[in-house]
Amino acid sequence: MDDRDLKQEITDKYSLRGRVFHRIREDILNGKYKDNEELKEVAIGNELGVSRTPVREALRQLELEGLVQIIPNRGAYVTGIKVKDIQDIYMIRSRLEGLCARWACDNITAEQLDEMEETIYLAEFHAARGHMDQMAELDNRFHNILYEASGSKMLEHLLKDYHQYVWRVRQKTLSSSRGAVSNVEHKFIMEAIKEKNPDKAEELAHQHMINAYDNMVDHGLLEMYE
Repeated sequence: MDDRDLKQEITDKYSLRGRVFHRIREDILNGKYKDNEELKEVAIGNELGVSRTPVREALRQLELEGLVQIIPNRGAYVTGIKVKDIQDIYMIRSRLEGLCARWACDNITAEQLDEMEETIYLAEFHAARGHMDQMAELDNRFHNILYEASGSKMLEHLLKDYHQYVWRVRQKTLSSSRGAVSNVEHKFIMEAIKEKNPDKAEELAHQHMINAYDNMVDHGLLEMYE
């Protein structure tokens, strides 16, 4: 990401409209607002200390993402994430993360590799001590490094959004024994990237997502979206 792209991302995130959008989206994805619940502009504006205008703009943007439905003369309602959406996201991520790992073989920097290795080491440390909150944070960190190492800002932005959409279920997944297993899979992906073996890196990253989804199904973790 060059300086101009970074400045634009920071502007989008920290502008008034950007802050309101990210806050409402986070509240929808973490379950604060339930499916079909009305999102009232005045109430949200009062809660966030802003006028109705940035709230209205944020709701329109969320409608484009499929998280909100705006019904004329009635209001905005949460559509949220459903089981089918989670399945779709993981199948799409399995392909895109594979592509990300493949491209990282050519584009990853020595600094990114060092940071990736440190993240895996720290995750091993916390897994041994049952520190699940830290495991979730380090899982995020590993994937963010991988996305950045792809060298594609489009792929990076897309995958970060998908990561955010499934944050609730990922927290529950990583608090189980899956957290330690997931970190071992991260290590294998990193080693394939170190070896500059794009076919192996792509397949391992693809299978990593399939394994994560299968674990959710096996443990009944998708029920929260029904």
